[in-house]
Amino acid sequence: MLFRLFRRHPREWGPLEWLAVVGLGALVAGAITVAVNVVQGPGRCGDDLREIDGDCVGVTAEAFEADPGIESLIGAVADENERVRRDWEDPPSGPKIPYVRIALMMPFTADDHSAMTVDMIRRGLAGALAAQRQANRFGGPQYQLLLAPDGRNLDRWEPVVDRLAELAEDTRAPLVGVTGIPSSTPETRRAIAALSKHSIPTVGPVITAANMNSPYFFKTSPNNDQFARALGLYLDKKPAGHRGFLVWDNRGEDVYSQNLRSVFERHFGTAYDLTNHNSNFTGTSGTDKGIPQRFTDAVQKICNEKSDTVFFAGRDQDLPAFMERMAQEGSCGRTTTLRILKVGIGLEPTLTADAPTRWLDEARATIVDASSVDPAWWAGKSNPKKALGRFLDRFEEIRKRHKLGGKPLDDGYAVMYHDAFALLAGAVDRTFAEINEGGEKAPEAMSIPTKDDVYNTLIIPSIAGDSCSSCLVGAGGTYGFEGPGKNDQWAVCKPVPVVEYPSSARSGAPGAAALYRTYRSGSKSACPS
Repeated sequence: MLFRLFRRHPREWGPLEWLAVVGLGALVAGAITVAVNVVQGPGRCGDDLREIDGDCVGVTAEAFEADPGIESLIGAVADENERVRRDWEDPPSGPKIPYVRIALMMPFTADDHSAMTVDMIRRGLAGALAAQRQANRFGGPQYQLLLAPDGRNLDRWEPVVDRLAELAEDTRAPLVGVTGIPSSTPETRRAIAALSKHSIPTVGPVITAANMNSPYFFKTSPNNDQFARALGLYLDKKPAGHRGFLVWDNRGEDVYSQNLRSVFERHFGTAYDLTNHNSNFTGTSGTDKGIPQRFTDAVQKICNEKSDTVFFAGRDQDLPAFMERMAQEGSCGRTTTLRILKVGIGLEPTLTADAPTRWLDEARATIVDASSVDPAWWAGKSNPKKALGRFLDRFEEIRKRHKLGGKPLDDGYAVMYHDAFALLAGAVDRTFAEINEGGEKAPEAMSIPTKDDVYNTLIIPSIAGDSCSSCLVGAGGTYGFEGPGKNDQWAVCKPVPVVEYPSSARSGAPGAAALYRTYRSGSKSACPS
């Protein structure tokens, strides 16, 4: 018929003839598109992700193109995910092993204004991979670590959350939780709220802004208020002359810096007269709002006032520039050491490199960091505690095969990303053992925990009296949670060491301030020994 259509030119074509031509054209165009896609392959973002403004966004168990510095780690996660899938669908030997999924939601690319640097991404991913491999060594279900990139500025979370909600409804290999959430910003606050709306338990490994809360959002790091309490113990022991100065980031959209400023003012404003002794700067994290890291005013005032204690309410990425500007002014005639007090997950390696160390010496200054980890834990002569030792074994295997940069543990990201995954995996294991009590079912007949089951396990109080029945025994210490609605799901009894650089007496050492733990209800006797 089509042949006759194209030969009947003397008369004008009717609707049927034109419809046939259009349909044929659409078929040809579609065939060409399919052929091109087959030739080109799935593209830089793979089959599951889509490209938005240069970033791959979505949820996947497979490898995709990201920053070159982390692609080998992404490949290692994809390989482990594929092994887990095979052990259920087509095991090479032995019985089928069921599995669940935990998503790592964070950026996998970075630029000069991103909340996470490439090094932070790399170390966090390495810590999560170490936890995945450790969890897959033992009985119970295995774990896929889904990669859920939400854009370098954390603002592409909506399609990611929608997909995570779909995966949570899968009965074969359900998504049981999310971790990764890396930074305290308005975007992450909205993402956390959306995940809670879908009743997905979520763990923030490195969130510290005390006002980042949502019903299903658990935090393994101390918050800024708890960090400040640890610094308070330090200052009680070493008050110096109470000549304080506050340096704060003026970006209103940076939830972390704004919260830290208010915490410093509340805890130390009166004793150190911070209302009358402060200066602000524009940080690098966020969209462009003028020239960042202008510290001249702050440094000159610190020199003129002979300050002995500086409270830095900003991100670690901006601190080296402040230290360099301090070095240009020198010691300013101070007869004592200037303490730069900060909080954070750990000591970012850029702060302890050769040049910053020299700047501290030239400014006659030292960093005092209330932290989630202490490098002395793995650099000391004594053997690390059992959980930390297991983590270090897994991490060393990863470090040998992937480029993780210098001092890859000191910023604490690997440790805390490990613990966040371990918290979810531990809840899955406890739930799985309880609902499959007896262990006599065939793998296909076993009950698989859902996100709701995991949440209900997480909100069972893990600390009662002076005992810790189901605490997380993590690389960052032993700590737990108090139950639904209590403490806004912040970890309790988490150790908070205060680290000086260049090193001096560490928390818990003779002559140092007592080691602070995120005590319950402010009581110093509420945590198990």
